[in-house]
Amino acid sequence: MAEFHQSRRKIIQLIFVAVFAVIAARLFYLQVVEKKYRQLANAQAIVRKLIYPTRGIIYDRHGHVVVNNTALYDLMVTPAEVKHLDTGFLCELLGIDTATFRERMEKIILRNSRYRQSVFAELLPPDIYGRIEENLYQFPGFELVERPVRNYPYHAGAHIFGYIGEVDSATIKRSQGFYQPGDFIGKTGLERSYENILRGQRGVAYLVRDSRNRIQGSYAGGMYDTPAVAGRSLYLSLDMELQQLGEQLLQNKIGSIVAIDPNTGGILAMVSSPTYDPNELSGAERNKKFSRLFTNPELPLFNRPIQATYPPGSTFKPVDALIALHEGVITPQYGYDCRGVYLGCGRPIRCTESFPGHASNLYNAIAYSCNSYFSQVFRFIVDKERRPALGLVEWHRYVSDFGLGKKLGIDLPGEYSGYIPDTAHYNKIFGRGHWNSCTIVSLGIGQGEITETPLQLANVMCIIANHGYYYTPHVVDSVEGDPDFYRRHLVLHRIAANVSDTDYDIVTRAMAAVVERGTATIAAIPGITICGKTGTAQNFTIINGKRVALKDHSLFAAFAPREHPRIAIAVVVENAGFGASWAAPIGSLMIEKYLRDSIATDRLPLLNRITQANLIPEYILEKKRRIDSLNQIRDKAEARHTAMR
Repeated sequence: MAEFHQSRRKIIQLIFVAVFAVIAARLFYLQVVEKKYRQLANAQAIVRKLIYPTRGIIYDRHGHVVVNNTALYDLMVTPAEVKHLDTGFLCELLGIDTATFRERMEKIILRNSRYRQSVFAELLPPDIYGRIEENLYQFPGFELVERPVRNYPYHAGAHIFGYIGEVDSATIKRSQGFYQPGDFIGKTGLERSYENILRGQRGVAYLVRDSRNRIQGSYAGGMYDTPAVAGRSLYLSLDMELQQLGEQLLQNKIGSIVAIDPNTGGILAMVSSPTYDPNELSGAERNKKFSRLFTNPELPLFNRPIQATYPPGSTFKPVDALIALHEGVITPQYGYDCRGVYLGCGRPIRCTESFPGHASNLYNAIAYSCNSYFSQVFRFIVDKERRPALGLVEWHRYVSDFGLGKKLGIDLPGEYSGYIPDTAHYNKIFGRGHWNSCTIVSLGIGQGEITETPLQLANVMCIIANHGYYYTPHVVDSVEGDPDFYRRHLVLHRIAANVSDTDYDIVTRAMAAVVERGTATIAAIPGITICGKTGTAQNFTIINGKRVALKDHSLFAAFAPREHPRIAIAVVVENAGFGASWAAPIGSLMIEKYLRDSIATDRLPLLNRITQANLIPEYILEKKRRIDSLNQIRDKAEARHTAMR
């Protein structure tokens, strides 16, 4: 009986202990925990907000800001937090319908999950941003995040600078998680080549939000925040005023201009025409405008200076002259009795000049661009070894040494190599031993299978100006925070063929005669000795499945001044006829602007005539008219659809 009472007492004691423990726990909760839960009730969520860094600023050679940043806003969403949403009101503010809303949400959930913040609407125009900001508290799960976007104050240089766009899944995978959905990356131009330098580093801020979706401030005083790190700046060799002049001269024309400082390889101007205002691919309507540019038959997105390839035509003759002089197959006094046509290979090769003595020596032959002379000179080179295959191998070695048929390594993506035919090419076409110097004689006047980019043509002028060497062409001179960048990237290339200074002097003297009294007198500038060469390249296209001959391309290549060269330039104007008609005066105006910082008053009529000329072929204009008509129909349909919503 005593044991029973003792057991009962222990049970009662345990009950009292348990009750006391419950009371103590409750007191602790009321005095300690309750305060925390009250705070958490007032702050139901901690928002993880991405802070996008500003991309690096880009400056031209004079320190002018040519690419900077402005701010737009992305509307971000975390699907798991979207509750009790007035979908119709949000769609009204964004200018979309509910079907589009659902489609976007489904794609976000499928791609990024319900719990990761993702871009719902990017780069909101200011008016839409203002309306969303006023009413954001009504849209739980949504947030506005500032997005730095590119701004181009000079409205020029689109193909040099490139553009940025949202990363795709393949890029995210390759980056091993560095990039996230919604991040932007350089797609073309310097933005792509120098992405690692320009992009900076994302930051994160943790913010406290109350039950009404209103931001109350930083979480834990910003203890867990990570600041964004801005991208580093680039300093270019580019002369932005020269670039603007080039784009002005080539408006309503198809072609390109490349100007290089032969002393450094720095790009002074690189114009591709038709072009576009780079701001078009930076704002809220970026995708729509990209679509228009992409379908434009004038190909404004095509970077012609480094991607278009052309037969060099007569601009190639100075190279052949240097090879022939160095090989000893001609002297400067060698002449050819040209009567306006070359018949040495049994088929006529026409020359633009026929007056007596226009090819009486090398100086005159270059000055007046005699095709007969250089057809014969090319045959001398190839036939020197008595076996055309061996002669072509030597010629090919020389030409490759001048940077042709290979990429030069410019710091822009997408460079093409051009093409220089070799013995394998002709053996495949004609069979080994079944071709000779006459079979390929058109190479001597820059025709046939040989093609160059405008960049390569300008670089050849650098080599001639420097008497046998060049620096790797580049746009970026230096990078913020990298004092050794210039030294690492200023790479000198000396051509292997040991052409003498005497031979270079002979050819540059002849090229000066081109401008002083030859085919390019229109390019002459009083007080400046320009060494140049005009070119007229045959041009074919396919129209309705047929090969059609079009108006020749107009080319001009030059450097100046002859005594101490500061600029080398190549100009190509497609479908424009003789090199002297358009390319030569354009090149001359560019040289004058760079060397003298202005255009002389008496040359302004020439500037205006070129600027106002429209040289785009009619068949391309007709294609553009048809596409513009379709775009107008689509715009009207979209406007009606928007009005109905």
